[in-house]
Amino acid sequence: MASASASASISLSFSASLFPSPLLQDRNKSISAIKRRDYHASVFGVVRCAFASPARRKSTSSSSSSSSSSSAVGKKKLWKQGEFPGTSEAFMEGRSRKTPIKNIKKKLDRKNNAKAWANTAAEALSDLVLKKQWLQALEVFEMLRKQPFYHPKEGTYMKLLVLLGKSGQPLRAQQLFDTMVEEGCEPTTELYTALLASYCRSNLIDEAFSILNQMKTLPRCQPDVFTYSTLLKVCVDASRFELVESLYEEMDERSITPNTVTQNIVLSGYGKAGKFDQMEKVLSGMLESTSSKPDVWTMNTILSLFGNKGHIEIMEKWYEKFRNFGIEPESRTFNILIGAYGKKRMYDKMSSVMEFMRKLQFPWTTSTYNNVIEAFSDVGDAKNMEYTFDQMRAEGMRADTKTFCCLIRGYANAGLFHKVVSSVQLAGKLEIPENTSFYNAVISACAKAEDLIEMEKVFNRMKDKQCQPDSTTYSIMVEAYKKEGMNDKIYDLEQERQRMVDDGPKGDEAFSKESVVNV
Repeated sequence: MASASASASISLSFSASLFPSPLLQDRNKSISAIKRRDYHASVFGVVRCAFASPARRKSTSSSSSSSSSSSAVGKKKLWKQGEFPGTSEAFMEGRSRKTPIKNIKKKLDRKNNAKAWANTAAEALSDLVLKKQWLQALEVFEMLRKQPFYHPKEGTYMKLLVLLGKSGQPLRAQQLFDTMVEEGCEPTTELYTALLASYCRSNLIDEAFSILNQMKTLPRCQPDVFTYSTLLKVCVDASRFELVESLYEEMDERSITPNTVTQNIVLSGYGKAGKFDQMEKVLSGMLESTSSKPDVWTMNTILSLFGNKGHIEIMEKWYEKFRNFGIEPESRTFNILIGAYGKKRMYDKMSSVMEFMRKLQFPWTTSTYNNVIEAFSDVGDAKNMEYTFDQMRAEGMRADTKTFCCLIRGYANAGLFHKVVSSVQLAGKLEIPENTSFYNAVISACAKAEDLIEMEKVFNRMKDKQCQPDSTTYSIMVEAYKKEGMNDKIYDLEQERQRMVDDGPKGDEAFSKESVVNV
């Protein structure tokens, strides 16, 4: 509107210079009324022309110029035909090439909105990683990767690799790693170790050693003590003790000194396998060593070994030995004691440890409550189990997957199957990660309720959610079918189990590299 008003005023000023002013007509008293009407008509015609639309302005201007030639003889035109008054052709070309300010603002707004979206998506990705929701995390990561201004850093890949490893998705971790390398992110020892750990968590020892051999060929990705510690853990857990010795020899050749973490891993492995002589040998070596002295983790490892086996007296003796050695207990130490006493139904000692924690100002953690809930869950004491769970929530402790596994098993042991359903629904509402242990607890509850149809639904949902069934899953279902004499179901289940054993993780290989994140 401002430009139209300016144009009108310019045109009007030029029109006023071309036509004589009405004041000059006062000198000539002999002008007839007819000539006055013609004069006013011509002036008002120019004014109307000045406010006309641009498309008609050219024709009106030319007609006005021709009509005024009789009254203003010898006047030169101040602009060429087709030019706008007071402007030049070069000026108009310059204006046409200049980007309007409003368009620049739109581009800046779009860019700022895109960055704001990226920040929101990045926060959502971090939140999903914390919640261990690997499938949704990969979907968000794929959306971020498609943005031209987003360049994922090493830390982002590290978090996703660790998440996939903990979620039992080694092949997806491998595909993500390959995508990272293709996009120009240089791998490091830490990233290779995270990839190796994902295979170890799924007990794929051969694949893990393949990653180790690959690291040896890369000067900037040589394995370190954490790489070997990760391999040692999977070997001792699988009772592959011959590989443990070979790894120790390889570490010695590479001048890599085992640290306390490494020794604690091997110590735990020997203890779980019942090789107490080797365990004592490792522990004695730690007491004499300067680089791998026993710490609170060593203490927790020994206490956990004997506590899980129900050897309460031996556990208590080792507790006193470590205290005399100068090692102070921590929250996890007390949680181990609580869990051990709970499994043996020694509720008085369990309560004494909890009171001692309060006295020493050690906070009760989620693990503390889980151990108490598990103690009541094993015997089907739904009343005390519920009371502990309510107290846990009242104190602001966040329940985790183990909490709900214990609740589901406890209600199933008590025969309260309607509460099993409500617990599963509450877990979904609280966005509790659903892993293999969670589905096993629900499948076991369905089997105890003799609801085989619902059991099969849960099993299918488990597979749809990309959650790998394990030996416990198949054992529960086989026993349920045996009770009903459903031999055909048992045969189908055994065939499926055998195919999974033969294929291993190859089922994931059907996914393309894009499907690592586009799932």
